[in-house]
Amino acid sequence: MYFSDWLSNNYIEIFGAVTGILYVIFEIRQNLWLWPVGIITSAVYIWIFFTGKLYADMSLQGYYLVISILGWYWWIKGSGFRVQGTRQEDLKNNSPLEGGQGDVNHTSKPESLTVTKIKLKTGIVLAIVFLVLYFIMWFALDKLTDSPVPEWDSFITSLSIIATWMLARKIYEHWFLWIVINIAASILFFIRALYPTVILYIVYCAMSFVGLIEWKKSLIKNP
Repeated sequence: MYFSDWLSNNYIEIFGAVTGILYVIFEIRQNLWLWPVGIITSAVYIWIFFTGKLYADMSLQGYYLVISILGWYWWIKGSGFRVQGTRQEDLKNNSPLEGGQGDVNHTSKPESLTVTKIKLKTGIVLAIVFLVLYFIMWFALDKLTDSPVPEWDSFITSLSIIATWMLARKIYEHWFLWIVINIAASILFFIRALYPTVILYIVYCAMSFVGLIEWKKSLIKNP
């Protein structure tokens, strides 16, 4: 009876946790579906964090909605460059050995967005952006809201903004940021008694290590 009552009172949070896990699975597999699933998850958690008075995290979900649309676009568009591809039939029909002229017809196609390591200049810029966001959010939450944990909320939110942008650009090191974020978030949500979300972020943390391994394979494959 207690479990059924708990389930009925927390079904929205449970649904958000399930879609959140699906999101990370798609992220690990570099599957385009991660973005529409991420939009759904963010919409759910806007409500959850609003009722839990975690205002910075609520604002973060709004950012996730925007960056999910951009990430979706960037992953479809690719790098913005185009590469030349050769059709197999053209190679065969035009080969001098087959009596052809030896001319090869090329087809142009978008170059896909591949996993890359972060550049030093980009890392420095992102570090500065993180510090600026962190102190601005901390000040705003401490002075303008009734948030009970402004420093924690600001840290998680600021670092998540950076990590999500890096994900949208397929930068490998974003997984290290998620590990730190997920550990900090698990502690925060436990304090706030958001227990299904605590479980979600513990799973997130474990899956972040899987993501490190899987994306490392892409780095090796596409140096």
